[in-house]
Amino acid sequence: MSEDCVFCRIVRHEVPAAVIYEDDDFIAFLDINPACEGQSLVIPKKHYEYAFDMNDHNYEKLLVTAKHVAKLLDKALKPKRTCLVIEGFDVPHVHVKLYPVKEGFLKLYPTKKATKEELEKLSDKIRGFL
Repeated sequence: MSEDCVFCRIVRHEVPAAVIYEDDDFIAFLDINPACEGQSLVIPKKHYEYAFDMNDHNYEKLLVTAKHVAKLLDKALKPKRTCLVIEGFDVPHVHVKLYPVKEGFLKLYPTKKATKEELEKLSDKIRGFL
């Protein structure tokens, strides 16, 4: 883990996050700057800066975990579909972004900052489908 990586700090529970899923290897939480309701991040607990540096086993587990979390979002939010993007622009820690799209075209940038209360209410709803 990286001492100064914000995602590593979330893994260590040093930074609060609206966690919707967690196991031994991965954690998923709601994005604080969502482009749509329920936008989530799935990250490995181990620090990787680049997805394609992960070994095949961990890369596959990341995608299977993202699929599991997407199905939770589907049940809780009833989107038209949940889209998946792997990126690494803002935080140099591998992360999968999940976008539950209700209708129309999704712009992949935040429209507003979510409040702590909004994130807590939504994360409780999604965790209800675990």
